[in-house]
Amino acid sequence: MLRTLIATILLGIVFFLAQKFHFDSFLHPYIWYILVFFFGLSFLAHRLMDFGMQNKREKFVTFYISTIVARIILSLIFIAIFLYRGLTDSFLFVIDFFALYLFYTCFEIYGLYRNLRRD
Repeated sequence: MLRTLIATILLGIVFFLAQKFHFDSFLHPYIWYILVFFFGLSFLAHRLMDFGMQNKREKFVTFYISTIVARIILSLIFIAIFLYRGLTDSFLFVIDFFALYLFYTCFEIYGLYRNLRRD
């Protein structure tokens, strides 16, 4: 979980500097909401993986699949809520969302692979 927190803080710093120096043409104004959402999803996935790793990994696959399904459903709900409320640039919002979706997914797969390889 510490690696996810550090990655989120680094992304936050990059986004802040991009906005401060006016390189934010590729960032939607709601990028901070997206970043907090993905940090929350990562926290949820981390907690579920901890439960799956208990008891000699008997239910690991079940918890892993549940995190994938929860991530997809919650992501669709998140996008639907923001699109329903009306956005100024919905295409940029969706592009930023899926860029962060891929980043956090790859980051968590790497962390999971590293933990499984070690054990």
